[in-house]
Amino acid sequence: MAKPKDLTVGNPTKLLISFCIPLFLSAFFQQLYSIGDSIIAGSMIGNDALSEISNSYEVTLVFIAFAFGCNIGASVIVAGFYGAKNYSKLKTAVFTSTITSLIMCFILLILGITLSTPLLRLLNTKEELLNNSRDYLLIYCYSLPFVFLYNISTGIFSALGDSNTPFIFLAISSVANVLVDAWFAAAGFGVVGLAWATFICQAVAGTLATIVVLRKITSLKEENENKIKIFDIEILKSFLLVAIPSILQQSFISIGNLIIQSEINSYGGPAMAGYGASVKLNNIVITSLTAVGNGISNYTAQNLGANKPERVKKGFVSSLLISYSLLIPITLIYLLLATPLLSFFIDDTVTIDNPQEKIDMVYQIGKSFLYIVVPFYIVIATKLASDGVLRGTRLMKQFMIATLLDLVIRVGLSFVFNNIGGVEAIWWSWPIGWAVSLILSLFFFLYNYKKNGINK
Repeated sequence: MAKPKDLTVGNPTKLLISFCIPLFLSAFFQQLYSIGDSIIAGSMIGNDALSEISNSYEVTLVFIAFAFGCNIGASVIVAGFYGAKNYSKLKTAVFTSTITSLIMCFILLILGITLSTPLLRLLNTKEELLNNSRDYLLIYCYSLPFVFLYNISTGIFSALGDSNTPFIFLAISSVANVLVDAWFAAAGFGVVGLAWATFICQAVAGTLATIVVLRKITSLKEENENKIKIFDIEILKSFLLVAIPSILQQSFISIGNLIIQSEINSYGGPAMAGYGASVKLNNIVITSLTAVGNGISNYTAQNLGANKPERVKKGFVSSLLISYSLLIPITLIYLLLATPLLSFFIDDTVTIDNPQEKIDMVYQIGKSFLYIVVPFYIVIATKLASDGVLRGTRLMKQFMIATLLDLVIRVGLSFVFNNIGGVEAIWWSWPIGWAVSLILSLFFFLYNYKKNGINK
């Protein structure tokens, strides 16, 4: 079990490289949960199965938004106490954050079970795909407690400067998920089997991560430690101040994606399958870059807790260097190898129900998304790093404004471009929304840094 890492001393670039790279890789392996399902569905079951999972996936992103927001809320609050070496309040923050997150989780679980079919109908899910999409979504809902526990644990690990332990857990469980997916698919369990495979692996990861993180915080000792509370109202307020805007940010993104998904679904199976394959590849990168942004949030919170605001800007610049270095090979691979990468998700076996013309259309739509969106990854990387500083300094109003603008622009332009140029024109709403939101996020960061030393 790795030791906690103090991010308030030492070279920011070296610290963030050792801290953020495991976060980046953890996000990559976390995507393997859903990507494993999609690869197995498309290659071993069929393109209809890929479409069924893609529809459910957009709904699960809303649930993940809540888990992610709780992750960030716990992480920023705990990191501040860790930077200040106030371990009694740190432990109280862990308990308060976990209890609050689980309450949110069970509310979502009930809503997900109750509203699964209406949500899928809102997405214009084809009637012949509805049953399997609903079953996949219901089983995912059952795994939500483990998803939340894992995310809370990951946030606490990160707050303590330990990004290696959650990476090890997630890498093992993600690889296991792919293997179990393949086993269940080969046994003929279909889309439902893939959902249960994911449930099993998420349950193992969430349980183990919770046990280990509890052991880690109990090892933290301070002289004259104050009484540790199970629940604290003031800490709850601080947690919600960070968690709710983070939840709304991810929810806005997910709701925007749901609206766009409904537009794409109206074009039929090939458009759904092509978009479903390409958006999986896109989400690998976005989620991984978000993890780097989370890293700079923890770095910022620790340094502000230690009263070292002068280190924040250096950390921000270092995080950009890390993100850009990672993006260069990824961008080249996505652009040069788009077809073979998409083939992991697409069933290209020619049959009566899956003629070559349909397969070609699926690839064409998937590649058009990648060719338009991928060159702008540097824009979203910069925005996510800037957002990370805003979260770490608890400038949540500014953070929310920049995020909401991205949603409004992306969804609004998707309707405009859809009417002008059809499904492939919709993809331009991504880079335009990113660019405008980046300008606003950078303005807030630099303005507050100059005016208040970024800590007000």
